[in-house]
Amino acid sequence: MTRLLLRQRLARSGYSTLLRMLKPVYLMRLWWRGRAEPLYRHAIGERLGAYQGERTEGWVWVHAVSLGETRAAAALIEALRVRIPGMRLLLTHSTATGREAGEALLREGDRQAWLPYDTPGVVERFFSQFAPSVGVLMETEIWPNLLHCARRHGVRVVLANARLSEKSQKQGQRLAVVLHPAVESLSLVLAQTAADAARLRQAGAPQVSVSGNLKFDMAPDEALVARGRAWRSMLDRPVLLFAVSREGEEAMLLAAWSRLAVPAKPLLLVVPRHPQRFDEVAALVKSSGLTLARRSEWTDTPPADALAADAWLGDSMREMPLYYGLGDVALLGGSFAPLGGQNLIEAAACGCPVVMGPHTFNFAEAAELAEAASAAVRVKDIDEGLATALRMIEDPSGLRETAGQATAFAAEHRGAAARMADAIAALVLNGKAA
Repeated sequence: MTRLLLRQRLARSGYSTLLRMLKPVYLMRLWWRGRAEPLYRHAIGERLGAYQGERTEGWVWVHAVSLGETRAAAALIEALRVRIPGMRLLLTHSTATGREAGEALLREGDRQAWLPYDTPGVVERFFSQFAPSVGVLMETEIWPNLLHCARRHGVRVVLANARLSEKSQKQGQRLAVVLHPAVESLSLVLAQTAADAARLRQAGAPQVSVSGNLKFDMAPDEALVARGRAWRSMLDRPVLLFAVSREGEEAMLLAAWSRLAVPAKPLLLVVPRHPQRFDEVAALVKSSGLTLARRSEWTDTPPADALAADAWLGDSMREMPLYYGLGDVALLGGSFAPLGGQNLIEAAACGCPVVMGPHTFNFAEAAELAEAASAAVRVKDIDEGLATALRMIEDPSGLRETAGQATAFAAEHRGAAARMADAIAALVLNGKAA
C-alpha cells in the first residue's frame, strides 16, 4: 500500500469515527427540527440504515437533498423514464421539504427513503437493502463512505447538475485527503458550467462533461403564476418581493426600508427560504412597525385587512410561482449577505425581473448570463437594491421589457434534462447489456 493510500484510509477512518461520536447530536437535531416540521421524525430509523421490506435491486437511485434539488430533479426523472423502460425510482432526501416535494414524483413501484447517515455500517445496510443499478447525486452531494461503499458494491454513481464554486473548492482542498478519493470514485460528473467542470476535474473527478443547468428545465406552475397576477390586480400599489431570503437579510432589508424617503411605498412581500424561520421573520417585520398579513391566514383570496397591510409574509410551501406572479420586481435572497445567492432562474421563467446583490457565487454563471441578457440587474448592497427596484417599478414600459427578456432568457437555456438523461441511461442500459 502506498503512503498516499494509507493516508486516505486513515483519514476516512478518522472521519467515520468523528461521525459516530456525533451521531447522538445528529439524531437530537433531527428530533428538534421535527417540532416545526414533523416529517423529520418520520421513519427516523432509515437514517441509520433500518429500512423496511425485503432486499430489492435494479433501482435507479436519485438523491435530492432538499426542496431545490428535488424540484430540479423532476425534469431529469421524467426524461429518464422515457429512456429506461420500466424504470423503478428510489428517491432519497435529507430534508423534510425535499421529501414532501418528492412524493409528487413517485409512480407505482417507486420508493422514497432518507439518505443514510454517512458511517460505514449504515451505508452498507443501505446498499445491501436496495442494490441500485445506478446512483444519481444532485449538485454537490459528496459523501466519502457512501461513495466508497457504492464502489465496493459495483454501483456506478453520477454527480448530476454538478456545481463547485471557488469558495467550496478552497474549503474542499483542506479536506482533500478525505474528499479526493470520493470524487475520484464517481463514474460520471455532469457539470452545470465549464467553470464548474474545470474545478471538479481539479478536485479529482475522472470523467466530466458540461450538460447545463436543470433549473432551466423547471416549468413554473402556470396556475400559481396566474393566481399571483390576479392577486396583484386586487392591489392599488406595486409589489416588491424579497424572494427566498436568508437569515440576517430581512433585518438588512427592513433597516433600508425604514430609510426610504418616498411618498408611497410598495407592498413589501417577504418569502423566507426556510419554513422554520417563518415566525421569526413575522416577529421581525412587526417589530419594525409595519402591519403584516401572512399568506397562511387565507386560502383563495386575500382579505381586506391583508390588502391594506404594509407587508405580506409568504409563509407557504411550493408557491414560489405565485409570489413571482405577484411581484413587480424581486430582490434575490442570499445575494445581499455573503451566502452565495439563490436560484434566479425560476423568477425569470415566471417573467419576474430580478435585482441581485453582490454575492451569487453558488449560481455564478446563471447570474452572469441573466445580467448579460438584461433579465437581472446587479447592485452593490440592499440600499442600492431598493433604489433600483423602485426606479424599475416607476417605469412600467421598461419593466414589461425586462420581464419579457427574463422569460426569453429562461427559455433559451433549456435542454439539460435531456442531455443528462441520455448520459445516465447509457450507463444503465450498457450495464444491463454487460
